[in-house]
Amino acid sequence: MEQANASSGIAVGDECKMKFLELKAKRNYRFIVFKIEETSYQVEVEKLGQPNEKYDDLVASLPPNECRYAVFDLDFTTNENCQKSKIVFIAWAPDSSRVRSKMVYASSKDRFRKELDGVQVELQATDLSEMSYDIVKERAIS
Repeated sequence: MEQANASSGIAVGDECKMKFLELKAKRNYRFIVFKIEETSYQVEVEKLGQPNEKYDDLVASLPPNECRYAVFDLDFTTNENCQKSKIVFIAWAPDSSRVRSKMVYASSKDRFRKELDGVQVELQATDLSEMSYDIVKERAIS
């Protein structure tokens, strides 16, 4: 396990990096949901989305009142009709989540994101309308 970061106090578990590499290189997963364990301040894998799962399955996996990080392997077609794939990082911080939780996730996001080498699109959302499939796809294309 990696040491806790001095500024945010979080540590990133080895499983997080390993599962992300499997998503990126082997495409074993469609998405990964990560949570910060509040007692140990360690980022952990909460859910692995199987390759046949869709973006809606990821959205359904995010708790309505708690913060999470997620990555999604997005397949899409460009305006030029080319098939592409990009890895999207989502920082989920619903308005209804606890203030302390939002602060921990916000202060830890950049460091955690750096551990995930290969993320091409980043999105922050406080409610589901900010992370609709159309918004994510538009971000990926641009």
